[in-house]
Amino acid sequence: MASTVGAPIICNAAVAWEAGKPLVIEKVEVAPPKAMEVRVKIKYTSLCHTDLYFWEAKDQTPLFPRIFGHEAAGIVESVGEGVTELKEGDHVLPVFTGECKECVHCKSEESNMCDLLRINTDRGVMLSDGRSRFTAKGTPINHFLGTSTFSEYTVVHVGSLAKLDPSAPLDKVCILSCGISTGLGATLNVAKPKKGSTVAIFGLGAVGLGAAEGARIAGASRIIGIDFNPNRFEGARKFGINEFLNPKDYDKPIQEVIAEKTNGGVDRSVECTGNVEAMISAFECVHDGWGVAVLVGVPSKDAKFITKPINLLNERTLKGTFFGNYKPRSDLPSVVDMYMRKELELEKFITHRVTFSEINKAFDLMVKGEGLRCIISMDH
Repeated sequence: MASTVGAPIICNAAVAWEAGKPLVIEKVEVAPPKAMEVRVKIKYTSLCHTDLYFWEAKDQTPLFPRIFGHEAAGIVESVGEGVTELKEGDHVLPVFTGECKECVHCKSEESNMCDLLRINTDRGVMLSDGRSRFTAKGTPINHFLGTSTFSEYTVVHVGSLAKLDPSAPLDKVCILSCGISTGLGATLNVAKPKKGSTVAIFGLGAVGLGAAEGARIAGASRIIGIDFNPNRFEGARKFGINEFLNPKDYDKPIQEVIAEKTNGGVDRSVECTGNVEAMISAFECVHDGWGVAVLVGVPSKDAKFITKPINLLNERTLKGTFFGNYKPRSDLPSVVDMYMRKELELEKFITHRVTFSEINKAFDLMVKGEGLRCIISMDH
């Protein structure tokens, strides 16, 4: 590897030239890392719904050409000036948000919303100089979420890289850099269900099942899954969900159904759909006096949440969370340790595997709603 230090690397990357069109494997030039940047050899990447959403570019500013990808694991190839905590050969997870360790959020025990490296979906360049590190066919290619992992090599700000135990299998732990950790942390760090409690999970995609896995680990006695798609129910059982509700099956609001089935409401609920009606249901289905509802899903910008203030005055708590309240550099190593100790089961989230040349197949699977996580191996 050392011969590439300080020099551009030519490698393969899957470039999205325009919205909704198949990605094209291109030869790209990846510039060396600048100050506080790290160049990473991506070993495995996964497809997350956020990639799909911005690739389709239906509800936001399109930014193309672009290299997507933000759920991945890799190995440090070289580091830029000022980087001291990572070195060549270190195993890392690139993360769509970051931890600069300097700002008020990073210094607060309660927040993980770093001022410098907080998610920015509209930025296609690096922070240090406002330029891209990727070039293909003479054209600069936009970055995505500061990670751009659909490339054999990528350049990431050091604050958005979590250092890993080198014995952790990269083809499994790569899924911890986004969706699974978001759901898991929403339950363990924010909802904090007690042993024996009841938990309702709204939305049984990968994030919702990550939340269910958190409830299972916490020792919840009843985990109720709510989803419009009954095809998801059977597969969700292995995440500890033991009861299922489809709102379409009832002629009254689902929160009323849940309250009836749980003697007044669940102890905790976690909403993972981004649908405002589901958010309201998740809040209104928790028990008065102690119930806590946590919102994870991202709604449209203009969505409004409407509930009666008496629901709050009756001692229900409504919380929101971002990336499961995990600080990437400080906290993700401990999530990897949970997997290594066999407390957290990652294999059941991985439903498909493809080679890098088949990356469009991963998009097809997600568009059709098939499977949870598809691992893309960069070595083939």
